[in-house]
Amino acid sequence: MDKHADQHKAVEQETKAVETAGAPSEDYILQVKDLKKYFPIKGGMVSRTVGQVKAVDGVTFNLKRGTTMGLVGESGCGKTTTGRTILRLAGEKTGGDVLFNGQEVYDLSAKEMRQLRTKMQIIFQDPFSSLSPRMPVGEIIGEAVREHGLVSKAEFNDYIDHVMDDCGLQPFHKDRYPHEFSGGQRQRICIARALALNPEFVVCDEPVSALDVSIQAQIINLLNELQEKRNLTYLFISHDLSVVEHISDTVGVMYLGNLVEYGKTADLFKNPLHPYTKALFSAIPVPDPHAKMNRIVLEGSIPSPANPPAGCKFHTRCPMACERCKQEAPRQIEVEPGHYVVCHLFDQK
Repeated sequence: MDKHADQHKAVEQETKAVETAGAPSEDYILQVKDLKKYFPIKGGMVSRTVGQVKAVDGVTFNLKRGTTMGLVGESGCGKTTTGRTILRLAGEKTGGDVLFNGQEVYDLSAKEMRQLRTKMQIIFQDPFSSLSPRMPVGEIIGEAVREHGLVSKAEFNDYIDHVMDDCGLQPFHKDRYPHEFSGGQRQRICIARALALNPEFVVCDEPVSALDVSIQAQIINLLNELQEKRNLTYLFISHDLSVVEHISDTVGVMYLGNLVEYGKTADLFKNPLHPYTKALFSAIPVPDPHAKMNRIVLEGSIPSPANPPAGCKFHTRCPMACERCKQEAPRQIEVEPGHYVVCHLFDQK
């Protein structure tokens, strides 16, 4: 009986992965639990800390190996800061845990972190400013490869050619400079630079937002092809909900530094539960001029992350807010298997 009880307990813990994000699991390449990142506000004659901007304020989720998680929300909700904090690119975290392959990222030494950099990469939003204008494309893509000594000098050129070919670039592009390329080609260069290190996990920070629609489709298809070919795992940050629906296996919705809803893409788009998620998804355009749009317009503006409201942070704009919302912060509830929402409406306690 004890053996069966232990097995049942193990299965139960794994199904509640988003809530616990605890013990390492081979299924999960990334486990984030209660992640916080605050930025100090300086003031006064001696520049002392007078407050904090709570950019990321308790984010919890797990990401399965070889899948894509979309992260959506309004501007300023903390999506990009979450991605950068996971990669340890935003200084030290304020609190929480970031486990990559079961290893706490923030416990690593500088030498260990340097080795891990090849496994965790980022594709930046702006393909114009993220590329050095003084370096040819071959050097941009190969700089980190040479720095980390991934291939020998004899194999270097062939290796860079192979990476460029995978990303839809030609070998003769190596000697050209970024200003000689279009926006879509520059983003391919950014993707090639990230993939040259043969990573396992890539943060895609709005990689198609600066591109026109036809080029967006090409880049999204490229990312899908590369994921299948290299077994990549993506954290895909975007404003475009249609793109997120197309590329993601799971979706997390952020509001003012918090993850308010998380679940499988099909479940979330078919049955959004949180009032903020409903309002966000109601803004998705429908390609039918005769379709009736049930647009939910939120009143008021987003509160400052330096001074968030008490209780539920969304209660100042929520059409369904009650007295409890103003006083008590909601907890994460699993409404259906794998579908989590942070809202008092679903908390029967």
